[in-house]
Amino acid sequence: GTVTRLFTSTAPGFVPSQDQVWSLFHSYAFDVSVWEMWGALLHGGRLVVVPEDVVQSATDLHQLLIEENVSVLSQTPSAFYALQAADMRQQGGSRLDALEAVVFAGEALEPSKLRAWLEQRETWPHLINMYGTTETTVHASFRSIVAADLDSHVSPVGVPLADLAFFVLDAGLRQVPVGVAGELYVAGRGVGLGYVGRPGLTASRFVACPFGPAGSRMYRTGDL
Repeated sequence: GTVTRLFTSTAPGFVPSQDQVWSLFHSYAFDVSVWEMWGALLHGGRLVVVPEDVVQSATDLHQLLIEENVSVLSQTPSAFYALQAADMRQQGGSRLDALEAVVFAGEALEPSKLRAWLEQRETWPHLINMYGTTETTVHASFRSIVAADLDSHVSPVGVPLADLAFFVLDAGLRQVPVGVAGELYVAGRGVGLGYVGRPGLTASRFVACPFGPAGSRMYRTGDL
């Protein structure tokens, strides 16, 4: 299914395992929750469901992550900035020692805002920036954050997952040259079938892909 292929397509950059503890931080109505839930449950890991009141408090979340030894954390960048501020207020340095991976999604990441937190840590967790939409099964791209990124305010989208393809096209569905603005389209196995009961909207967003085999489709993201 589209969910299981989501995890196989992130390898070898990120491979879930039975030793990990994942947090379910996001609402079930937000597509990132699919990644959080099944990242743990499909691979034998442990899932920590974050209570709604804890979601609203970076300090309480910080304490919960420590108590539960959470190792895989998914966050919007703005939520993580608040969490890292709570961590930096701790005496003796960072206490989020169990973190193995932090996955950013849902909005643009500013890598430079991570510098102060990372500089006080002896080791870094694997920092992963992922772009995607619900229509392309949560995540569509993958980019590991490295030291050189910390000088940048620009969110590095990375490359498409292994079974997806990105196309930047003009209004006539022609590929635009590098450096020219265009709309991002996503093709591949993660692209959904459409919107239930909304054939008109489906037809406008899920369009024939001229770059793939006959019958293949791509999703028009609306992102430039």
